[in-house]
Amino acid sequence: MKKDKQKVIGETLSDDHLKTLLEARPADDTPVGYYILLRAYQSLREDDFARFLDFFVKAGYDINVKNQSGEAFLSLLCQHTEAAPYVEAMEKMGATHK
Repeated sequence: MKKDKQKVIGETLSDDHLKTLLEARPADDTPVGYYILLRAYQSLREDDFARFLDFFVKAGYDINVKNQSGEAFLSLLCQHTEAAPYVEAMEKMGATHK
C-alpha cells in the first residue's frame, strides 16, 4: 500500500453488500441457511451481523436453522467466548437453542 493511502478499518457495509451473503451456497450437504449464517458470522462485525439478520429473515430463511447433526446455529455461537454480541442479535430475532 502506498504511504499516501490510508487503510480503512471499520467502514460500515452497505445493505447491498450484506445482501450478497444471502447468495452463498455450501459445497457439501450443509443446510443453506446454516451455511449463510456461518459465513456471515465469520466475516461480519457484530453491528453488520445484526443488520444482516434482518435481511436473512426477510429472505425467508429460518433463524433457527440446524446443521446436519441437529444443532441450532445459536448453539454453535454460544460455544465461542467472544460471540456474546452475535448471540444477543440472534436472540433479538427470535433464535433459540432448540
